Amino acid sequence: MAKKAQRRRRSGRQKDYFRDFVETVVTAVVLALILRAFVVQTFRIPSGSMEDTLLVGDFLIVNKFIYGIRVPFTDIHVRGIREPGRGDVIVFEYPNPDPRSKKENYVKRCVGVAGDIIELKNNVLYVNDEMVEEEHIKLKPPTPRWSNFGPVKVPEGSLFMMGDNRNWSADSRDWGFLDTALLKGKAVVIYWSWDGKLKRPRFDRMFDLIH
Repeated sequence: MAKKAQRRRRSGRQKDYFRDFVETVVTAVVLALILRAFVVQTFRIPSGSMEDTLLVGDFLIVNKFIYGIRVPFTDIHVRGIREPGRGDVIVFEYPNPDPRSKKENYVKRCVGVAGDIIELKNNVLYVNDEMVEEEHIKLKPPTPRWSNFGPVKVPEGSLFMMGDNRNWSADSRDWGFLDTALLKGKAVVIYWSWDGKLKRPRFDRMFDLIH
């Protein structure tokens, strides 16, 4: 009898352990899905259009909540902390008018918000007729297609986006204004970076804040 009782107790402890394990895993998965849906998301840099701010192989954490989010499978929109601003590095859905095309995420810098007049003169940015000093941009040869552009006025509900690697970026100069409904969030930090050419991590870029 004592041995049977001991076996029952052991079996009960194993069941409790298994139940606790399952509950912990399920809770972790649910929390991860909630965080991904409403708060943060990761994004990998696939191209050099944002060099040297962001390099190919950088992995970013994106704050999804800052500009507001739409609750999945509903028409509910949760208001964000603030509106997108000039200088923000933003991840967004590429504004492709073809509904059959695969949805792609891009990352660029916001240089103009609704109402701004944007003009580029010999690769110098002017916003509302005032020259903008851009220490972060890279002017890599060859001669750019869009060294001169505009002036254009950013319409309501839109942004004007450009890459920091100014001569090697497909951006609002090519595909037009960005509808704010396509925003995914603000890029905030590099959590991992992999140098594909040298096949090694870039430890010096890890946990760098994105400005």
